[in-house]
Amino acid sequence: MTVFGTILSVARGEIGYHEGKSNGHWNNHQRYSAQVPGLEWSDYQPWCATYVSWLAMKAGAASLFPRTASCATGVAWFKARGRWSEYPAVGAQVFYGSGGASHTGIVDSFDADTITTIEGNTNTNTNGSSEGDGVYRRKRQRRDTFVYGYGVPAYDGLISADPRWGGKRSGSVAPAHVPVKVDLSNLIRAFEDYPKHPASGSIKEVQRALHAEGLYSGALDGVAGPKTKAAYKAYQHRLGYSGKDADGIPGKTSATKLAKKRGFTLVA
Repeated sequence: MTVFGTILSVARGEIGYHEGKSNGHWNNHQRYSAQVPGLEWSDYQPWCATYVSWLAMKAGAASLFPRTASCATGVAWFKARGRWSEYPAVGAQVFYGSGGASHTGIVDSFDADTITTIEGNTNTNTNGSSEGDGVYRRKRQRRDTFVYGYGVPAYDGLISADPRWGGKRSGSVAPAHVPVKVDLSNLIRAFEDYPKHPASGSIKEVQRALHAEGLYSGALDGVAGPKTKAAYKAYQHRLGYSGKDADGIPGKTSATKLAKKRGFTLVA
């Protein structure tokens, strides 16, 4: 797989992740800052650029991207290296707003008129800012004035619309099968803390697995509500559990069996 293909696989796996909440409001607390050396301080701050730095690090491509929590710093980094473009590229870092300082994300694909991106600290209703709440796939017009430009990493096999680098009319990378990682402790907490715990990709993956088992017919909403708990309890019964051992809350043994059968990775 290409480096940009790896980055996009990691990015696609994060879609659906949400930041934390305080007093009923999103608070910019997220898991990426703590995992990027040098950016630990940026937790509870707007985190779109931190998310891209995390993606690059996880994909083994940290040297191809700026490590920063600042969009403006990211723009300057690419320009200083001659890697700035007005044209999109697959896996490029797109910057938005005046001087590119407002928001950022990763280009998932492009065509003659639009870009499809994966962005952190955004949502489905805004252009993306500290008012965002999670990681989403967005589709935008290439010529929207909000789009400032692109930092283009020095990828091998680059797919770019820039005439300097191939001048492609469109570009995309087929999704690779990357098993979704489900954290067991977060999974248990989501079930035990319902309805306080926010929706999560981990719960959605368990819902998909339970649906495949024929035990869950509700919405894949990422919420460990009564229907999800009842479905998990039915799964525990199927495994031979009874009484207090079939309480509808995932345990290591049952969750490991479900993960192995349905293709996600359980992180204990």
